[in-house]
Amino acid sequence: MRRFVSSLFISLTFLTSCAPVPSLWGQYATPTPQFMVPVNTEASDSPPPQASTPSPHPTSSFTPTVTAIHQDAGTPPASAGTSTELVLTEAGLTPTFDVPAVLYYAQSGDSVAAVASRFGIDTSEVHAEIPLSEVGFVPPGTLLIMPDRLADPTTPESQLIPDSELVFSGTAVDFDVQAYIRTAGGRLSTHREYLGSTGWNTGVDEIKRLAFENSINPRLLLALLEYESRWVRADPVDAVHRDYPMGYINLYYKGLFGQMLWAVNQLSVGYYGWRAGTLTELQFPDGTRLRLNPHLNAGTVAVQYLFSRQHNQSQWAQMIDPGNGFLAVYTGMFGDPWARADKVDPLFPPGLAQPALLLPFEPDTAWSYTGGPHGAWEHDGSLAAVDFAPFTDHGGCDLTPTWITAVAPGTIVRSERGIVIQDLDGDGFEQTGWALVYLHVASTGRVTAGTYVQLDDRIGHASCEGGQATGTHLHFARKYNGEWVAADGPLPFVLSGWVAKEGSLPYEGTLVKGDEVITADPVGQLKSVIIRRLDDE
Repeated sequence: MRRFVSSLFISLTFLTSCAPVPSLWGQYATPTPQFMVPVNTEASDSPPPQASTPSPHPTSSFTPTVTAIHQDAGTPPASAGTSTELVLTEAGLTPTFDVPAVLYYAQSGDSVAAVASRFGIDTSEVHAEIPLSEVGFVPPGTLLIMPDRLADPTTPESQLIPDSELVFSGTAVDFDVQAYIRTAGGRLSTHREYLGSTGWNTGVDEIKRLAFENSINPRLLLALLEYESRWVRADPVDAVHRDYPMGYINLYYKGLFGQMLWAVNQLSVGYYGWRAGTLTELQFPDGTRLRLNPHLNAGTVAVQYLFSRQHNQSQWAQMIDPGNGFLAVYTGMFGDPWARADKVDPLFPPGLAQPALLLPFEPDTAWSYTGGPHGAWEHDGSLAAVDFAPFTDHGGCDLTPTWITAVAPGTIVRSERGIVIQDLDGDGFEQTGWALVYLHVASTGRVTAGTYVQLDDRIGHASCEGGQATGTHLHFARKYNGEWVAADGPLPFVLSGWVAKEGSLPYEGTLVKGDEVITADPVGQLKSVIIRRLDDE
């Protein structure tokens, strides 16, 4: 490979990866009118009807209930037996600790490292009735026994929404966003807004776009919007929420799309931070902190985290109250989220593995690894994406003759505005099974939606289309059942045998194959050059 590279005449100045900016699609929300000019088109004498049951809002103040972790915490699944003592005896688990033990039944998406972090212990202190690996997910329902080292109070143990109701999973496949918004009849149904990247958009356009691009469940977005401002079923609760529907007062995020984009970012930080074990506590605006209960699921943590960003603990506690807070609004709008989740869970089934994937370009063609693991869509959330750039003798955003190629067989289910989504399970939905995201694909030569591609078929040319970029490149990521899959996580991103490894910061990192190492570099220095070999097939 080195001999091949040394014969190339390549420009190293303008190769790049996705810039770490608020949105891959450009400046959505900004006070400057050339990017976004919100316009109110509702007739002033015909306000939307009021909702028959107004959303509860945090108006009273009380001390939040906290739940400490006890030895008998957690409820075993039905298949695990009827008594904890019986399960322990049959499993033969006899770990001894210098503190009381705590029992925990693994949830879908749990890894040993993340669970240990949430409980504040070392991975070596996590015991189970089956052998545990620090690579991969722990099978859902697995009984884990650990020392109870958490001394501080924690958030309540009540779970609000399942993970499948937060990510854009199979529970949303049959949800008609347009029909729901129209029937609800609130301000959202008549809203129009100008965005620099796509021009005029309706409220329906914006909710659908946020859901698809960020892989966030549209039901959750609508419920949050209704809870915070009553935009969905009525008129905004006050003048402030007319311009700032989520109550986040910041000119950069003024308007519906900007506000929801901000909310999506907070949800992503909470959800994927819990998944990775990097988020273990909430910090409120007044600086106070509260440890997250380790028995929570990622979807619940995401909602709790969002509400903690601008509310004190007393308001926050009311908002997460299962009977009178956000969940009451959610179920009033969409019914029981756990009943829907039962049809698609677990999001990560036991034994899940990544299918064989090749590098996304043709053999014997030099590319550069310009971005290690970084944000899948926005710069926050799961570090699920990696970047590759084709070599050029002049750099910039011009097209090159090199091709992006299909890394596996599958159906193209979406091809628009610089993005191509490939479904690998054959059902035609990107919300289910494995889905691959190719971003910054030029419109010229881009594969069309509905096409079934074989391994190595051409997807299109790398470009700067589809968002902010300082140079032509491909942004590449994976989803499973609607959830972004971290590049260096329990299911590592493996392309032609190259394994993605995180760096100390997003966009840094390496690709490793045996004793070979490729180092990510935004300007395409020699250390970042990667060539797909024929024997990688």
